[in-house]
Amino acid sequence: MAENAEGDLNSNLLHAPYHTGDPQLDTAIGQWLRWDKNPKTKEQIENLLRNGMNKELRDRLCCRMTFGTAGLRSAMGAGFCYINDLTVIQSTQGMYKYLERCFSDFKQRGFVVGYDTRGQVTSSCSSQRLAKLTAAVLLAKDVPVYLFSRYVPTPFVPYAVQELKAVAGVMITASHNRKEDNGYKVYWETGAQITSPHDKEILKCIEECVEPWNGSWNDNLVDTSPLKRDPLQDICRRYMEDLKKICFHRELNSKTTLKFVHTSFHGVGHDYVQLAFQVFGFKPPIPVPEQKDPDPDFSTVKCPNPEEGESVLELSLRLAERENARVVLATDPDADRLAVAELQENGHWKVFTGNELAALFGWWMFDCWKKNKSRNADVKNVYMLATTVSSKILKAIALEEGFHFEETLPGFKWIGCRIKDLLENGKEVLFAFEESIGFLCGTSVLDKDGVSAAVVVAEMAAYLETLNITLKQQLTKVYEKYGYHISKTSYFLCYDPITIKSIFERIRNFDSPKEYPKFCGTFAILHIRDVTTGYDSSQPNKKSVLPVSKNSQMITFTFQNGCVATLRTSGTEPKIKYYAEMCASPEQRFPCTWGIQSTKFEEIVFHICPQSILP
Repeated sequence: MAENAEGDLNSNLLHAPYHTGDPQLDTAIGQWLRWDKNPKTKEQIENLLRNGMNKELRDRLCCRMTFGTAGLRSAMGAGFCYINDLTVIQSTQGMYKYLERCFSDFKQRGFVVGYDTRGQVTSSCSSQRLAKLTAAVLLAKDVPVYLFSRYVPTPFVPYAVQELKAVAGVMITASHNRKEDNGYKVYWETGAQITSPHDKEILKCIEECVEPWNGSWNDNLVDTSPLKRDPLQDICRRYMEDLKKICFHRELNSKTTLKFVHTSFHGVGHDYVQLAFQVFGFKPPIPVPEQKDPDPDFSTVKCPNPEEGESVLELSLRLAERENARVVLATDPDADRLAVAELQENGHWKVFTGNELAALFGWWMFDCWKKNKSRNADVKNVYMLATTVSSKILKAIALEEGFHFEETLPGFKWIGCRIKDLLENGKEVLFAFEESIGFLCGTSVLDKDGVSAAVVVAEMAAYLETLNITLKQQLTKVYEKYGYHISKTSYFLCYDPITIKSIFERIRNFDSPKEYPKFCGTFAILHIRDVTTGYDSSQPNKKSVLPVSKNSQMITFTFQNGCVATLRTSGTEPKIKYYAEMCASPEQRFPCTWGIQSTKFEEIVFHICPQSILP
C-alpha cells in the first residue's frame, strides 16, 4: 500500500506544473517531458526531477549545443545540451528550415546521412539510430535522403554530397572523442563543412523549430519511404576509383615485400582500408584482431585517439613485431585521421607526429606531381594548405619549390572551404593538413581522410624501401633540404568554461589592463596575435589577417628568437591546447644549438593557468 502511495505521489509530481523557483527551468522541464519519446532519456530527467537535482537539470536543459570546429558535439544523454534523439530531431528540423530557405531545388537534390559505430546503452542512443531519426525528419517533409545502410568513414559523407549533388549532408560521429560522446557534423553542397554564416543561421532555425513535428519521430520511414536511397555501393565504388588519381606506383606496390599492420581502433576503418590497399595493388594490411570490429566501448584502449601515441598503439606494435611488419597504420574510429609508427634499427618504434607526417606528405605529393605533371603544368598554379597552429614546413617547401602555401584558422572546415575557392579559380591543390593527424591528399574529398592517407603512406614507404630508405630517414632528408622544423604540442584538460575564459582574460590583461605578456620566462615576446579579439601587433593596423573567431579562444606568441607558440581551446574536447615551433633555414643543420627549446612555452602556461587544471 505504501509503495502504491509513493508511486502515485511521484506520478503526480511528474505531471504537475513544475515549481523549482526558476521559471526558465520549469519551462524546459515541461518541454522535455512532453517532447522526448525515448523512454531512457525521459527517465533520466524524471529521476533528476524526482530527486530535486535542480542544478543538474539546469545544466542539462537550460543551454544548447553550438557548432565547434567539427559541428555539434557533446556527451550522449538527456538534456538540450547533450546528443540524444530529441536534440538530433531538433537540429535536423532547423537544418530543414534553413535548407528550404537556401535551395529551391532541395526536394529534388536531396540530403546525405552517414554514421559511425558509437552507442550508449543507458540512453538507448546510437549513431545508427540518430542517423535514422535524421533521415525520418527529412523524409516526413518529402526530401529524398541518401542514408548509408551501414557505417562509413566520415569522408564518405562529404564525398557523397559532391558526387550525388545533394544540398548538404550530416555525419553522426564524435570521431576520436571519449566513448561517452557523439556528434552531428554538417557538410554544405560544396562538400566542405559549414562555416559562418551557415552555422549561426542553422542555430537560429533550430531555436525556431524545437517542438518535434508530426512524423519526426517516425523512424519507420527509413524502411518504407520511396524517397530513401542507399548510396553505399555506388559511393564506395566511386571513391575507390578516385583513389587511383593519387596512386603513382601500383606495379611497385604489388611487388613490395614490406608488410603493414592496420588498426581501426574499434571503429569503421577496417573494410575500407582493406579495399584501398587493393586499389593501390598492395597485399592486404594485417589487421589487429582485437580492434578490427566495431566496439562502442573501445574496450582495448584507454582513449580512442591514435594521436596519443605509443600508449594506445600497444596491440598494433606488438602484432607488427610478431609479423615482422615495419610500418603500423592507425585510423581513428571514424577513419578521418591517421597515426603512423615505424620500427627502427635499434628495435624501438618511432611514432610520427602530425607535423612530421605532413613534412613527408608534402615532400611526397610535390615530388609525385613533378614527376607526373603534364607538359603545360605551372608550379605557380599549385597550392598546399595547413591550419595556423600546424607546422610551417609546407611553407618552407613552397618557398624553395615555387608553389603557394596558405594557412587557415584551426579546423578542417576552413581548409575545405578554401580548397573549394581555389579549385573554382583553376588552381591545383596537392595536399592539406592539420597537426592533429588530419591529412588530405588530392581533392576528391574536401575534408581530412584517414583511408586515403593510410594507403598513400604505404605507397611512400614501399617506394622508399626500394631506395633502402626508411620513413624516418626520409624525414631527416626533408629537414636537411628545407630546414629543420621542431615542434611541441600538448594540452591540459579543463572542464570548466569559466576557468578557461579567465585564463585567456588574464593573458589579455597580464601586467595591467589590455596589456599582454612581454616575456615567457626569460624569452622576449616580439608579437602577439589574438584571433578571438582580432588583434595582431605585427600588422600596421594592429588587426589580424586571419578572420576573427569570437566563439573560440586563440592567442599566438612570436618570440624575439623566432619561436612561434599558440594557446587555444579545442573546438571538440574540453582541452586547452598549446603548440610551439622553431623553424630553421636549410643551412642551420643542428637544431639543438637554437636559442630556445619549444617546451619553454610551458613556462607561460604554468604561470597563467590555475594549478588545479594542470596534470
